[in-house]
Amino acid sequence: MKTAAGLLLLASAYTASAHYTFPYLIANDNTTGEYQYVRMTANHYSNGPVTDVNDEALRCYEIDPLPTTSTSTVKAGSTVGFKLDTAIGHPGPILAYMAQAPSGTTAAALNASGEDWFKIYEQQPTANASGLQWQSTGKDQFEFTLPSTLPNGDYLLRIEHIALHGAETQGGAQFYLACGQLTVTNGGNGTPSPKVAIPGVYKATDPGILINLYYPTPTNYTMPGPANYTALKY
Repeated sequence: MKTAAGLLLLASAYTASAHYTFPYLIANDNTTGEYQYVRMTANHYSNGPVTDVNDEALRCYEIDPLPTTSTSTVKAGSTVGFKLDTAIGHPGPILAYMAQAPSGTTAAALNASGEDWFKIYEQQPTANASGLQWQSTGKDQFEFTLPSTLPNGDYLLRIEHIALHGAETQGGAQFYLACGQLTVTNGGNGTPSPKVAIPGVYKATDPGILINLYYPTPTNYTMPGPANYTALKY
């Protein structure tokens, strides 16, 4: 019979080198160049994660100084996404957030350090006798629909994968993320909400962040963060 310790060792060994980045934006039916429209992340060589939910790096994980990053023009209601440098090997959810630049400013200048972020996408797991099953496992790109009611303007689009293979202890969850720069056109008059600060959106003890995936086998999962922007229909 497999013990809890044995299962954890197996999981750790399997995923020890399965780190990744999100350097490519998908927009207008194209996968764009590496860090062309995505802010270069501090892990662009190491592929290492953020592990502290209170770290400023949780926002966009960008390097300082940040190289010039272009801004992609997309239509509200269109499909966008990110492509990774390698397929995901860790179990955990995919989430996407946006933050709008104030009128008259640009995505390139946006810091989004306040309660500026709203969630537009989350990928829930399913559950069976073996535990939680993650749609993200083995995939190297993710696409989702921008809300058709988004007001016109410049935005940051933030992708996040929370790896939970070591999340049975505080600080064990790993956050892999990046921010793309968008100009949204053909938008609507929606008021995206609820808005949250990043960091600040998560606590280390949140049930979707502090969780043992292996023993006892979980039968459900609580998504971290706020509800999706309600104007977006799936």
